[in-house]
Amino acid sequence: MKVERFDVNARRSRLVKYNGVCYLSGQFSDNAGDVATQTRETLAKIDELLARAGTDKSRLLTAEVWITSMADFAAMDAVWKEWVAPQNPPTRCCCAVELGDPDMRVEIMVTAAFGDAEVMEL
Repeated sequence: MKVERFDVNARRSRLVKYNGVCYLSGQFSDNAGDVATQTRETLAKIDELLARAGTDKSRLLTAEVWITSMADFAAMDAVWKEWVAPQNPPTRCCCAVELGDPDMRVEIMVTAAFGDAEVMEL
């Protein structure tokens, strides 16, 4: 099996595909704004990367969400609930951290199945 890397620089790959799983690096908004706006923009980036990998949010496996304040949790979570495929939600965690840019309020990293990997509900 081969490892495919997308948008590689000296520090990271934005997307890595291997053995039926695609791994996205942490995604974030390029714009300052409230956490709801940044979450929407971040999830749109995730949709674009998943499409490049030949998959979509209905095949998510995991999600890690980092926000700068738990006071923003409800606003982030409301946007997440509008976006996520309700029949196929991934495992998810969320914690408050200091992010790399003071204007960043949310960063999200996901993994998703692609290719022949079958998604089943139990």
